[in-house]
Amino acid sequence: MANFNFTLAAPHGQSWRDLSRRPAAHSPYADRVTLSVHRDMAELEADWRALDASTLNSLHQSFDWCAAWTRAHDGQLLVVRGAIADQLLFFLPFEVERGHFFRTARLIATEHSNLNTGLFAAEIERVPRDHLARLLSEGVRRALRAHADVVALERTPAVWRGLPHPLAVLPGIANPNASFQLSLAGDMERTIAQLNAKRRRKKMRLSERRLAELGGYDYVVAREPAEAHALLETFFRQKAARLEAQGLPDVFGEPETRAFFRLLIDRHREGDSLLELNAIRLKGEHQGRIIAVTGLSRKGDHVICQFGSIDDTIAADSSPGELLFYRVIERLCGEGVALFDFGIGDQPYKRSWSTVETALRDIALPLTLRGYAAAGLHRAVVRAKRVIKANKALYALVQRQRRRWRASAEIAAD
Repeated sequence: MANFNFTLAAPHGQSWRDLSRRPAAHSPYADRVTLSVHRDMAELEADWRALDASTLNSLHQSFDWCAAWTRAHDGQLLVVRGAIADQLLFFLPFEVERGHFFRTARLIATEHSNLNTGLFAAEIERVPRDHLARLLSEGVRRALRAHADVVALERTPAVWRGLPHPLAVLPGIANPNASFQLSLAGDMERTIAQLNAKRRRKKMRLSERRLAELGGYDYVVAREPAEAHALLETFFRQKAARLEAQGLPDVFGEPETRAFFRLLIDRHREGDSLLELNAIRLKGEHQGRIIAVTGLSRKGDHVICQFGSIDDTIAADSSPGELLFYRVIERLCGEGVALFDFGIGDQPYKRSWSTVETALRDIALPLTLRGYAAAGLHRAVVRAKRVIKANKALYALVQRQRRRWRASAEIAAD
């Protein structure tokens, strides 16, 4: 562990002790901010779990989520801890990726995260914005410049759950994708009343009628680890087949990635769920056939859809994925969930279900001279993706070209 201390001057001649003397405060701040860099998650566990309790901190930066990722991946872990005196302010858990030219520090598991917030204490609100910006930029730069060239804070919200997010004080650019959420209103009728309720119910009845012709179906929530693991393996097979048919790479194909999701099933989290598998299972002549799977994570009243797949070789006209979402949301309405999150990525089914669109930002913080080039390249790539996705014809052309490249690569490999 290495510590870095530096002083932030309080505004208008005040001290941090003056700023902290508010009715809600019982212990004063000192003037000196301490940043420490840690490689061992275990030594931070108690403080980390304390920050986990805040509903404003994403499950994707929780101790259990990050522990499962680091166990499955052999990467360099660097956790930046920020505090003023004895008051913990934040954790930013990074892993360092070594490329040909740059070393990039990213929040752990960014590749499979729908929302990245870092972990911040409520007391962070008392730090003035300009001082917070200096703390997060200059402080993190000093702490990590010996280990990385650039810090990439991707998929971060400017506003989350109605409040400005601390990372919004740093300059960033719009991520090419937003994330989409549905506010749950306590029961299914009031929830779908926010949408086109008549059309939604009609579509659900049509799905059920078509499945009834095949013998019916069961909505399955895997309560036992063995059943959850079986559904996860079904998802891996279905997703791989679907992506291959589209000429796209399998983002779940790496052994380390699959090991990570298996570990999430086995890792118990009190009161919440790191990964819960739900499915539509056929009855009748196709008894036991799984035609739709989704993986959900829950933290407090927020549920995130981590992934989903369908088997379109049977009963595809029944829209099994839509039916599964209907049953999942119907169940969660009665279980205290306030926000169902479809995750990052603009797709028609997400827009059809969602009442909230959350804009996400990417922040590139250069740490070294080489890092300035890396940050510029990162921003250029993000802007190019945004331009391509905004143009439907251009996006379709890029997708076709990707499929051609993939087909050529497979032919060459054969």
